[in-house]
Amino acid sequence: MTGIDRPTKAEVEAAAEVLRDVVLRTPLVPLHACEDAWIKPEIHQAAGCFKVRGIFHAVARMDEATRARGLSTVSAGNTAKALAWTGRRFGVAARSLMPDHAPQTKIDAVRAYGGTPVLVPVEEVFAFLKEHGWEQEPYAFVHPWTDRDVMIGHGTMALEILADLPDVETVYVPVGGGGLLGGVGSALKALKPDVRVVAVEPAGCPSLHAAIEAGEPVDVDCDTMCDGVAVPYITAEMFPLLRELADATQLVSEDAVRGAIRHLALNNHVIAEGSGALAAAAALATPRGERGKSVCLVTGGSIDAAKRAPILAP
Repeated sequence: MTGIDRPTKAEVEAAAEVLRDVVLRTPLVPLHACEDAWIKPEIHQAAGCFKVRGIFHAVARMDEATRARGLSTVSAGNTAKALAWTGRRFGVAARSLMPDHAPQTKIDAVRAYGGTPVLVPVEEVFAFLKEHGWEQEPYAFVHPWTDRDVMIGHGTMALEILADLPDVETVYVPVGGGGLLGGVGSALKALKPDVRVVAVEPAGCPSLHAAIEAGEPVDVDCDTMCDGVAVPYITAEMFPLLRELADATQLVSEDAVRGAIRHLALNNHVIAEGSGALAAAAALATPRGERGKSVCLVTGGSIDAAKRAPILAP
């Protein structure tokens, strides 16, 4: 199986034009009590997460006849929300295969945006992906990780980061299936080759870390509150690209994730879900001398209130 070509600077710049009136240009905000570290709060995008960048770009690139078939994806929640929001913008149906234990707030949001969540056991979700189940369906499928147009849309974040902080030294990127790293990492390396890209994963689901150590994709057990990145393997076609782009991987404990959620909420007044807090958790755990000027992508904020409340309690 062949690998995926890096998104190019020209492709990402073209995507930024497509997205100009669609996505919010999120600012860099100082990460409270963490020297020379900033967060990029993608929680303020439509649908509450960064996924709108890539999903809207991919759907916009489809021809009208393809879109008219209706849209489909596989998602723990955030991609499904972005697809539903995008489908509503284009006036087409949006269907998402989701694990039946997905956070209720994400399921409710998909429905609120007009999408259809199809809830199945998580094993069926990953079997559908591994077996290319979408090839047996009539919908226009948007792969959350391997679709280059999705990655290219995500890469527009890098343009904003470098415009706002040209001397950034490290960018912390949460990793699940790798679509975000593929897009942002490619654009960063094209524009500023010496920037250090750190791929951040929960210690309870270290798919990329384990694959790099093994020299090839491997299956890992996933036991983490970070449902947005709870992907138990890196695909064979994504692995070469992600290995090239990640200057380092960093694993974050569940306690550190909870600490970062609490830190962002109480100090930065930002609500982050587990996967959304990963990058900040990594920066908070790393001395300034080891990371330099750093940017942390806060990728999503959909966390059920019942899960958030005990984390925020003293």
